[in-house]
Amino acid sequence: MSKKIDVNSSWPLDQLNNVGHVITLAAERMPEALAVAAPATKNAKRPIHYDTITFAELELRSNQIAIGLQNMGVQPGTRIALMVPPGIDFVSFVFGLFKAGVVVILIDPGMGRKNMVRCLSEAMPEGIVGIRLAHVMRMLFASKFKRCKNNVVVGTSWWPRCISANSFEKLNGKKFQPLDQTREAEAAIIFTTGSTGPPKGVAYRHRTFLEQARQVRDFFGIRPGSVDVSGFPLFALFNSGMGVTTVFPKMDATRPAEVDPLDIQDAINQFNADQSFGSPALWNTVSRYAETNKMKFPSIKKVFSAGAPVPPHVLARIKKIIADDGETYTPYGATESLPIASNSASVVLGETAEKTNQGFGTCVGHKFPDIQWNIIRITDEPINRMADAEILKDGAIGELIVKGAVVTDKYVTRTDANALHKIKDGDSFWHRMGDVGYFDKLGRFWFCGRKSHRVIMEDQTLYTIVLEGIVNTHPSIYRSALVGIGSRGAQTPIIVAEPWTEKWTDNWSAQKALQLEILELCQKNEKTAMVQHVLLRQKLPVDIRHNSKIFREQLSEWAQTRVDSRAN
Repeated sequence: MSKKIDVNSSWPLDQLNNVGHVITLAAERMPEALAVAAPATKNAKRPIHYDTITFAELELRSNQIAIGLQNMGVQPGTRIALMVPPGIDFVSFVFGLFKAGVVVILIDPGMGRKNMVRCLSEAMPEGIVGIRLAHVMRMLFASKFKRCKNNVVVGTSWWPRCISANSFEKLNGKKFQPLDQTREAEAAIIFTTGSTGPPKGVAYRHRTFLEQARQVRDFFGIRPGSVDVSGFPLFALFNSGMGVTTVFPKMDATRPAEVDPLDIQDAINQFNADQSFGSPALWNTVSRYAETNKMKFPSIKKVFSAGAPVPPHVLARIKKIIADDGETYTPYGATESLPIASNSASVVLGETAEKTNQGFGTCVGHKFPDIQWNIIRITDEPINRMADAEILKDGAIGELIVKGAVVTDKYVTRTDANALHKIKDGDSFWHRMGDVGYFDKLGRFWFCGRKSHRVIMEDQTLYTIVLEGIVNTHPSIYRSALVGIGSRGAQTPIIVAEPWTEKWTDNWSAQKALQLEILELCQKNEKTAMVQHVLLRQKLPVDIRHNSKIFREQLSEWAQTRVDSRAN
C-alpha cells in the first residue's frame, strides 16, 4: 500500500547533495503517485492516450540508467549531451545522468541545426544520449565531436558505435549506490536563448537546481500531489523536485505559440491538473481560443508564465478561464539566475498594467526572500569589483544585479562573457542581469528593457519596454519592438509593430493608415513623441524557447534596410 501524501510537509531538499535524488524522496513518500505522463504517439488524436510512469518506477528506471552509464565507464564530471524529446525518456535520463554524476548538456533542438551544432561543439561533450537523429548529426559532423566516446541511442535497439538504452532495462536498479559528492558539483550546462547575442552555456551546480526547487516550492506554496501541465520541458525538473506530476501535452515544445488549445484542454481534463506552466505566447494562443469558444479550466488553481513580459490582456483572459479562486504568476529571472522575483495577475490588473500602458515599464514584482539585488549605473564595460559599481537610488533607471544561491557563477562556453556579467564581491559575486529598470517605493523592480537594446540618441536614451508599452495599447497591435538605426550615440528610433493576426493586411493603403495611427499615438505621449518612423511586420522574429523574446538585433538590420530603400 502506498504511503499517504502529507501535502503540508516540506521535503528536505536542503539535505540532498545530488539533484537526481529528488526522485528518491518522491519514491519513498509517494511511490504509486504519477510522476510523468506524455502522449503515447506523436500524432495521437483526442482523446489522447498517455504513457505514464510512477515515482517508484521513475526511481528504478533512473537507477538503471545510472548503473548502465557506470558500466560503460562514464565517470562523474563527464559531459554528455541529452538529445531526447520531452516525455518519460527525457525525465528518466535527466535524473539517471544526474545520479551518475554526469554534467548534462541541455540544448533546445529548435534553435536550428547550425546553432545546435555550434553550441554542442563549444560545450565539448564526451558523449551523446539521444534518439537516432541526434546520432546522425553526430556522425555528419564527426570532426566537431571527436570526444564523443560514450554514446547511447534511445528508442531503438541498435545504432553504430552506440549502447542501446534498452539494455539498461535488464539491470537491477535496486543495487545503485549513490555517489559521494558535494552540492557544488557541476550538474548541467544549459544554454541561454541567444536573444541578445550568441547562446552561452551556463554552468548549473546541483545546489542551483535544489535551491530553485526549494524556493519555487516555498514561495508559491506548491505541495506534493499537484499536477502540472508543462509547456516548457525543463519545468519538469522543478516538478519532480516538489513531488508534482508532470503532464507533457501534445505540442511542439519549440513552437509554443502554435499549440492547439484543445490539446491543452485534453491534458488538463484527463489528469485534473491544478497548475500549468507556459510562455506568454502559449497562453495568448490558449486564452484567446478559450475566450472565443467559452472554454474553461476550473481545476487550474495556478498558472505560471515566464520567458518575457506577460501582456496584461493575456493575464486578463487567463483569469477568466481558470478557477474562480485561481491565480496567475509571472516569475522573473534568466537562465543564469532563476527565480529572482514574481508578480501576480491580481496585482498587474489591479494596479500596474495602467502604468505599463503609460510607459513606466513592466513591474516584475518583489524579490524572492533569498535574493539580494541592487540597481547600478549603466555601463557596457566590465566591472571587476563591487567597489567600482555605482549603486543608484530608487526611481533611477540602471542595470539590475543579483546575488543568491540560485545565481549561477560562470559561463563555460563564450567565457569572455564572464567578465561582462560577474562582479566580484569579496568571496562571492554579483551577476549583472543585462536588464535595465528601477525600484519603486515599494521595493519592486520595474523592467524597462535589455541593456543591449537601449536606443541611444544624441540627447536622450530610450528603453524598449517603456515605449512599447504605449504602442501596444493600439487595438490593432499584438506587440511591437523599439529598435535603433544608425551609429550609437546618434541613433534614430524605429517602432516595428506586429498587428493581431486578424488585423494584418497586405493592402498598402490600409498599412499606411495603420502606421499613421501609431505615429499619432506616439506623438500624444512625451515618452514616444520622438518616434518618427513606424514599420509593420506580419511576424516579429522571436526566440525558440518561449516564442516571446523579440530578436531586436535582427529587426534593427531589417529596419535599416527598409528605411534606406524608402530614402532611395
